[in-house]
Amino acid sequence: MNYFNHESERLSYRKLTEADIPSWTEFFVNNDTLHFLGMDTSKSHLVLATEWIQKQIERYAESGLGHLAVIEKSTDKLVGFSGIIARDIDSGQYFEIGYSFKPTSWGKGYASEASQHLKKIGLELEISHKFVSIIHTENLPSMHVAKKNGMVPLFETKYTGIDVVVYGDK
Repeated sequence: MNYFNHESERLSYRKLTEADIPSWTEFFVNNDTLHFLGMDTSKSHLVLATEWIQKQIERYAESGLGHLAVIEKSTDKLVGFSGIIARDIDSGQYFEIGYSFKPTSWGKGYASEASQHLKKIGLELEISHKFVSIIHTENLPSMHVAKKNGMVPLFETKYTGIDVVVYGDK
């Protein structure tokens, strides 16, 4: 198994490519959670999608990690991103399990499935023995996903200028 290609029950995971940009623009449509991510919403959906995917491609080259495309196996459609990213938080190094899904895919349990799967992959590949999820203090749905992934609130801080709760393994 490698970090970049694997499957969970309903989802498959692979590297993002520039070909995913048009599909990822859908993430920014009717999405009332963008303020949780600290995004500059004055930019066009295409620019935001391009920047996000380019950042992941850079991460792959730099660290061998990053958000992966999450594909719904039944439709072969990109429904979101999930992955492991090295983060420096309050002078400590952590490995974050992150997840973002298109609004049309919310409520299907995909974030929980993906985050639990990525934690399993991270443990199997010995990326780390503990993981965190960095969540805006008002993002209750993401907190619920972190709890389903066996995480508890560890501490509150500011991350990239945003008030966050760092959930993590005990």
